[in-house]
Amino acid sequence: MMSSILLNPQLIVYSAALGNVALAVRIISCFLCGMAAGLLVRFLYRDRSFFNFSGFEEPKNRDTDPNILLRFLKNLGRNIKATGWYFLIGIVLSALFQRYVPSSVVTTIFGGNEAFGVLMAATIGVPLYACGGGTIPLLQQWLWDGMSMGSAAAFMLTGPSTKITNLGAVKIVLGFKRFLLYLAFVMVFSMITGLVVNILL
Repeated sequence: MMSSILLNPQLIVYSAALGNVALAVRIISCFLCGMAAGLLVRFLYRDRSFFNFSGFEEPKNRDTDPNILLRFLKNLGRNIKATGWYFLIGIVLSALFQRYVPSSVVTTIFGGNEAFGVLMAATIGVPLYACGGGTIPLLQQWLWDGMSMGSAAAFMLTGPSTKITNLGAVKIVLGFKRFLLYLAFVMVFSMITGLVVNILL
């Protein structure tokens, strides 16, 4: 469940704009996060149900066009419609940061191998993340201004997994107590990942 929230093909394509290292960090960290979450659920909830899907209905299949090219184009159009505005907002925020926030501020907050930078990136990933594509220009600017790769990794983990639309569905499926465990796991895992990435890179 965790890896499906954190990673999708569209987000992989967008993340390639951050460079090969950031793309690899995103893919590997999301994979490990999903594995860790799955193993914890398996061993800690072996005899109990962790999820409750009773409130969900089968989604309507929109991939019904018999022509595979038209089906692809329709899906592409839906994706652009769903994420295009967020991507534009990300570009505007990136331009505003570039114009009005000195790069020294970004370097001070997110740079180096400091645990504080990783903690800050993991924390701001919670309220700031609206769409995966929309945060790519912002992350790109921060990386250019001196954000450490570990801080970027922490942001890339907390952001999608605490996106408001995802949280609504996750809370319904998990219930309040397990929902809090989910949030705690995301924050702890993203901080550890950020620190490890900074040590390795």
